[in-house]
Amino acid sequence: MRNLDRHNWGRRYLMCRPDHFTVEYAINPWMTPDDPVNPALAMEQWQSLVATIEAAGGTVETIAGHPMLPDMVFTANLGVVADGIFVPASMHHAERAGEPELASRWASRNGFSVLPITDEAGSFEGMGDALPFSGRLLAGTGPRSAASAWTALTAATGWPVTAIELPDERFYHVDLVFSPLDERHALVAPMGLTSAGLETITAMVENPILLTDEEAMAFSANSIVVGDTVIMPACSPRLRGEVERAGFAVHTVDVGEFLKAGGAVRCLTLPLDVRLETPLSQIA
Repeated sequence: MRNLDRHNWGRRYLMCRPDHFTVEYAINPWMTPDDPVNPALAMEQWQSLVATIEAAGGTVETIAGHPMLPDMVFTANLGVVADGIFVPASMHHAERAGEPELASRWASRNGFSVLPITDEAGSFEGMGDALPFSGRLLAGTGPRSAASAWTALTAATGWPVTAIELPDERFYHVDLVFSPLDERHALVAPMGLTSAGLETITAMVENPILLTDEEAMAFSANSIVVGDTVIMPACSPRLRGEVERAGFAVHTVDVGEFLKAGGAVRCLTLPLDVRLETPLSQIA
């Protein structure tokens, strides 16, 4: 019997082949251009992630990359997607500014309604900084996304947003500190949150699984769920036990080449099947 606590999304993802992936600049504390990417190994790791998603029952669609946009491989940042609507991101750094336009073209060709919000609302970096939980979006503000942008998103779409501050430059997106597993469980990294942010999350999530500092630094929160499988970049024995007790299987995938740019499993995947149950008639 299907577990009714499980999410009704997370089986359809957009990914971008790492044909052009390099670390040529530093726009977060993890990026070190002096530590070059191994292109063959990056491709092998990316393909392994695709295979793991598909083996768990998910599907993967791809968007073409661009030689001038090496970070486009991190598709989670391309926009916010829910209810068949694609809201293109507004990137904080100029190095990534060209990505949302390419993503908007892909979304339009693939049946999504594209709904931009004005740049004056401030930067926001897609579902890297906004994850669905219990019918709303938990969004990060601080290093990459502005609180005003989430206000504009709600005004444009009707999607409810709860915003939390991200105070640590190392945990610059919400997907580095929060990973919803189902309607009662989520991975949470207190190390990257304010006390108020942690309080907000623990009030929302019935059974939060709190990460140690070491687990947070290993990007364990940057994970996705496909059905009953949690796909993670790293998982300590302690954390594996916690996740398995919550009713999930754990599968780790080595994405070490992408960690050189500050991204892991969630960063490499944009969910396309999120439902927030907001009818198109509510869109202003």
